[in-house]
Amino acid sequence: MSEEARVTFYPWKKTIDVEPDTTLLNAAEDAGVSIEGLCAGNGRCGTCKAIIGEGEAHLTPITTAEEQTLSSEQLGNGYRLTCRAKVSEPGEVSVTVPPDSQKTAGIVLTEGQELEYAIDPLVKKYHVDLPVPSLSDNVADFERIGEALEDTYEIDIEDVDYEVQRELPGQMRTEETEDRLEVTATVYDDQEIIDVEPGLSETAYGLAIDIGTTTVATYLVNLKNGETEAISSQLNPQTKQGGDIMTRMRYTRRNDDGRETLKEEIRAGINETIEEVIQEAGIDREDIYESVFVGNTAMHHLFLGIDPTYVAGSPYVAAREAPIAVKARELGIDINDAGYVYWLPVSGGWVGPDKVSVLLVSGHYKESPTTVCIDIGTNGEISVGNDEEMLVTSAPAGPALEGAELRYGVRAQSGAIETLRIDPETLDPEYETIDDEPPNGITGSGVIDALAQLFEVGLVDQRGKFRDEVLDHPRVRENDDGELEYVVAYEKEAALAEDIVLTQNDIRSIQMAKAAIQAGTRVLMDELDIENPDRVLMAGAFGNYIDKHSAMTIGMYPDIDPDDVVSLGNAAGVGAKLALLDKERRAEAERIVDEVEYFEIAGTDVFQENFMESMYLPHQDFDLYPHVKEKVMRRRELEAARLEAAETED
Repeated sequence: MSEEARVTFYPWKKTIDVEPDTTLLNAAEDAGVSIEGLCAGNGRCGTCKAIIGEGEAHLTPITTAEEQTLSSEQLGNGYRLTCRAKVSEPGEVSVTVPPDSQKTAGIVLTEGQELEYAIDPLVKKYHVDLPVPSLSDNVADFERIGEALEDTYEIDIEDVDYEVQRELPGQMRTEETEDRLEVTATVYDDQEIIDVEPGLSETAYGLAIDIGTTTVATYLVNLKNGETEAISSQLNPQTKQGGDIMTRMRYTRRNDDGRETLKEEIRAGINETIEEVIQEAGIDREDIYESVFVGNTAMHHLFLGIDPTYVAGSPYVAAREAPIAVKARELGIDINDAGYVYWLPVSGGWVGPDKVSVLLVSGHYKESPTTVCIDIGTNGEISVGNDEEMLVTSAPAGPALEGAELRYGVRAQSGAIETLRIDPETLDPEYETIDDEPPNGITGSGVIDALAQLFEVGLVDQRGKFRDEVLDHPRVRENDDGELEYVVAYEKEAALAEDIVLTQNDIRSIQMAKAAIQAGTRVLMDELDIENPDRVLMAGAFGNYIDKHSAMTIGMYPDIDPDDVVSLGNAAGVGAKLALLDKERRAEAERIVDEVEYFEIAGTDVFQENFMESMYLPHQDFDLYPHVKEKVMRRRELEAARLEAAETED
């Protein structure tokens, strides 16, 4: 009799035979089934939950982690965490993975501001016409091309790529005529020849690549006209080792091959996106000569294979801040082998090339209005100031704002609730889902709406606690674990076989995430003696999709006229394109790190104090948010008047 168990995953109906002691999450991966698992299989996030049908007896017993992460109702309905549940003996096991646990690519923001720029890349093609060597003119091939480039284009070539040098003689003579050699030399930074082609060639492409903690976006750009020819985006494949930066850092420390694994995963993912844009545009990879990368400091280090140990702990020292250019062949990136992979500089600590890219796009570091610029992700990056002084820092927002670690939080995907309003009279919700599909969870933007609405209509107080006055409402209830929750969508209207709720613990997770962003911003504002900024800039996917009023209501950014809040879209990706296409803008990006000051807040008393005050909605000092206070107080007065009228009638 076989010692293996047979596990079938639904709705895909994929079956795989596995050895005892194999987790269902690993079995799913081997079967080619994608299950979300943002905490790297540590049983904390709950995103890998699934329903066990037949064969529960062939699995290990429910663990403490599952009892703590799953609700009593979920456990009663047969849910298990696939990262904790293991096959214990041979037999048939059926596993149904609900929509909110299925890992999908989601919707990745690739758009951003359109800016004017010069098309002057570091990679250029030069056509030269050379005399055929002779006994009286026997200058070596490399020097012959170098002299022609200097005479014709006034550039001083210093080097040639080694592999290009090896094939140079044959390439030069492929289209030899009786007395002439006609070739096109591709030159990097007017110093190094990285390709030589027979005849005339004008085809040249580059890549702008934004590696986020959660998602990756790759842009194929025509270096001749600046047009974006194709875009590919996907989830960062490292998410299987953890949805946030610190989980991945722990993975590198706890596993001997952890750093190598994360490096190989992200490089393989990047190559997948490169293959997609190549296929879409119908070009040859040999015609891609450079890739400009941006990402936070952790993504920078993990992609390059740099030891991230010391940036992960106090005093948060990066291994390198200067920009770096490496041959594509050395990193295994699927462009022209002689081409370059270039990373913009690190500003300091966790403030990486992505923030430098945002500063390049926004330009607010060289403008007079006082500005708060926030790039919200699992690692929030914040800049505050103007052309006189600009400070930058990072704040550990965590993955809650992207839907992780919430009972029904999901990425932006079909069926996810993305906007939500609560009727102040009935306290019932109205929501919109992506693609108008039945709801299967709540996105980060939907969660921000939900918390803002719960506060505005009086369901929760400034502390984020459900108010006693609303505990008799049918949508506010105590679950089997004794935790209060608000029903966003009942089972009959949802795509799940259960109600979609926002729990008290969910609310606290959102408060903690927004408090990190708000506290980091407050520290910088206080340091620069700024009471309120002139404007707020929001960068990144999250900043693009959230409702400005909702974000201010919970205190995501300072109290300011919503008209003065501007979304930059995927500014990091746009900045990478600027650096790819315009060498002057690249030089500007390299200067930015000297013109803004990195300000470390992690672990400081002043950050902790601000964090505790920022846990309140929108802040412990309600007077810091006069617009929000006026709106909420007006609602409370109307509520009190209704209650008084009802009591009078009784």
